[in-house]
Amino acid sequence: MEDKYKLNIPRLNILSKDKLELIHLSSLEVLRRTGLDVKEPEAVEVFKKAGCFVDGERVRIPSNLVEWALRNVPHRACLCTRNGDPAMFLEENNVYFGTGSDTPNLVDPYTGERRLAVIKDIENVSKAVDFLDELSFVMCSGIASDVNTKISDLYHFEAMVNYTEKPIVFTAWSLENMKTIIEMAEVVAGGMEELRNSPFIVLYTEPISPLQLAKESTQKLMYMAEKSLPVIFTPAVITGGTGPVTLAGGIIQGNAEILAGYVLSNLIKEGAPFIYGGGITSMDMATSVACYASAEFMLGVCASTDMARYYRLPMFSFAGCSDSNIFDQQASLEAAMWVLLSSLSGGNLVHDVGYINNGLTTSFEQMVVTNEVIGMVRRITQGFEINEETMALDLIDKVGPGGEYLTSEHTLKHFKENWFPDLISRSPYEKWIEEGSKDLGTKANEKVKYILENHNPKPLNEKIKAKLRKIVESKNNK
Repeated sequence: MEDKYKLNIPRLNILSKDKLELIHLSSLEVLRRTGLDVKEPEAVEVFKKAGCFVDGERVRIPSNLVEWALRNVPHRACLCTRNGDPAMFLEENNVYFGTGSDTPNLVDPYTGERRLAVIKDIENVSKAVDFLDELSFVMCSGIASDVNTKISDLYHFEAMVNYTEKPIVFTAWSLENMKTIIEMAEVVAGGMEELRNSPFIVLYTEPISPLQLAKESTQKLMYMAEKSLPVIFTPAVITGGTGPVTLAGGIIQGNAEILAGYVLSNLIKEGAPFIYGGGITSMDMATSVACYASAEFMLGVCASTDMARYYRLPMFSFAGCSDSNIFDQQASLEAAMWVLLSSLSGGNLVHDVGYINNGLTTSFEQMVVTNEVIGMVRRITQGFEINEETMALDLIDKVGPGGEYLTSEHTLKHFKENWFPDLISRSPYEKWIEEGSKDLGTKANEKVKYILENHNPKPLNEKIKAKLRKIVESKNNK
């Protein structure tokens, strides 16, 4: 892959080796002493046969079983385009960004109205992701309100795969719907073996905090393991609400929940592709809101990324999201902070670009501005070369005191080392006035409209497209 996806400067590490080990051992103690409630009977039986202590739904997992599973860690995951070409290598310090998922609302770029999302919005988000160079994958940034709600996830998948070639992180309302989405993905890939060998999809599912493996999410996790297809398993701990108010306690509980899912996945199939997730959010005690851009959430995600590295698992991270109710200065500030921290900590699959309103609303403007921020941050995290050519000692000596470098061949050869913005203004004040005195929000909105009106993603094969439509219609008629 291109070097731009790799973090080339030292990583930001929140946890020391001693603290990593302490969190790990503490998580093992939670699993041994407290355990989890497992709502899927088949999963309970799998745990029981493996030697776990079972009392009804309560499952306590011995440490040796966790350590066995960790010896099977799949250190990397490769996600492909819908055509089967490698697109993302989720390993080490490779960092990729994409949108968030399942917001009920969306800000209409033409009216500015915050309204319920419709299926056309899912198509437009996918089209925007297809266009934006710094976004590597798509999630369904909306819940379509104008289709059958019981199978809207099928409509979502159909829209995404039709409007971008980039990898898809999907959600599913039920096991049955997920199986249908897998069937649709097999149609696109050319069969189950082709999909397994070159996956362009990854499932997002999660435990229920505190310490529960819910029935449907567990069923989905087990099915993906059986198929050897990649799955993201991330808790949504809200410190002070569904987890201890302290970050240490929240991270330990969340880590225990992830490890329980990881153990189950390995009991189904050893080495099944698994992506660690670190959603340790904080509750604002004044509003009872789970904050998407608090310092504590950012700190917790960075610490969780350290834990993912400790286990050598790929990391599902966060960036580009804001608690602001509109796309404004706050939204841009919080999105930029997220992008920088997630990049420096080395998260692999970084989602939520375009989220505002505490994750309840998608903003196209937030998406395109964050795309630009990602470009700037990538330039920072690439570092720079120090060698005989770049040190330019002979040139410095040649130019000497009082000279200039603008007309040198060296400048012509290397000036593209600098990053150049698209939306961010660097114009002098007078020129900015001549150009229309446009602020960042105005320019972002113009770019969104340009993409939606002019970009034409590479179309899906018509026969495949028709097969997908037939599958969705057959479920809609039930």
